[in-house]
Amino acid sequence: MIRLMLVAALILGSAVASGCAGGSEGRMKEIQVAVTDKGFEPKEIRVKKGEDVTLVVTRRSDQTCATEIVVAGGKVRAALPLNQPVRVALGTIDAGGVKFACGMGMLEGSVVVR
Repeated sequence: MIRLMLVAALILGSAVASGCAGGSEGRMKEIQVAVTDKGFEPKEIRVKKGEDVTLVVTRRSDQTCATEIVVAGGKVRAALPLNQPVRVALGTIDAGGVKFACGMGMLEGSVVVR
């Protein structure tokens, strides 16, 4: 019985260790983005290939048309209430990048893979 428990513990330990050992691929990255009178800040965000990206967007100005964010041509759309952070999950970005804009398309930004 004790041997069985030891074997089970070793197998479980190996499985956990192998699941935690993945280099930079699949890392989670949260990026703070502010919406000001100047637009999205930062306007260009650089990430590494394979990172799982979430933007945390906070609209700081009521003097802009950016009351919502639209990502990748409308695939993701979220309201941006004043002074409230909004999480926008972009997922894993492998190549190229992703563009985002206000609802009217006047203020733009991008996430670029480096």
